[in-house]
Amino acid sequence: MSQLDFFSGGERPTVRKPEGHAHVSSAGRAPVGASEFASEFASVDAETRRALLSELEQSISECTLCKLHSTRNTIVFGEGHPDADVMFIGEGPGRVEDQTGRPFVGPAGELLTRIIENGMGVPRTQVYIANVVKCRPTIDLKFERDRPPEADEVRACSPVLLRQIALIQPKVIVTLGNPATKFLLNTTRGITGLRGQWSAYDGIPVMPTYHPSYVLRQSRTDSGRAKKEVWSDIKQVLEKLGWPIPGK
Repeated sequence: MSQLDFFSGGERPTVRKPEGHAHVSSAGRAPVGASEFASEFASVDAETRRALLSELEQSISECTLCKLHSTRNTIVFGEGHPDADVMFIGEGPGRVEDQTGRPFVGPAGELLTRIIENGMGVPRTQVYIANVVKCRPTIDLKFERDRPPEADEVRACSPVLLRQIALIQPKVIVTLGNPATKFLLNTTRGITGLRGQWSAYDGIPVMPTYHPSYVLRQSRTDSGRAKKEVWSDIKQVLEKLGWPIPGK
């Protein structure tokens, strides 16, 4: 398989099976760490983690902490394996996600799934996928055009994400695009300057990369540059985890 085959559709290769709220700053960025949460769950088994994630999801099922609740159809909590080695974090749900209650299931989600299954060689169900905010942000709350979440929305919702990270305790986090990267790394730098470089959140290695929707948009104009850069970032994740690079 060539380095970019996972961006295309078609038959997937056989996949392998891999062996309460935090404080958020007034700027809507992640705190320096959430170790007080992580220490609670260090010795918890997968089924207990799954149950705790379910309890967390139920606890926000009627959330009204920010204005996004007024237009949502459903909260998009996140999904995946409670003991996932890799956690992907985006900015917020889109139209299809709001309709289905599942993260990354629209066109950008289809690309992310190919990256995970064709590029990384694992089932999507073996990673965990979530967003910084759990309700769809749209321009002027008209529910027509998506937009990045605003600072007050991030402040209200991101403690849920921090709790998810603490429960799952992934070995690597991949942030997808500017909002997720800026929040988790507590930075004002943009994704272009940060992607492909390892950073960390609370001791967990973080690899920032482009959001799949950006890759889809750029694929018409940049001769595959964004795809190549995402593949380069994903290979670094595989190397960090000690997983084989498919086709290598």
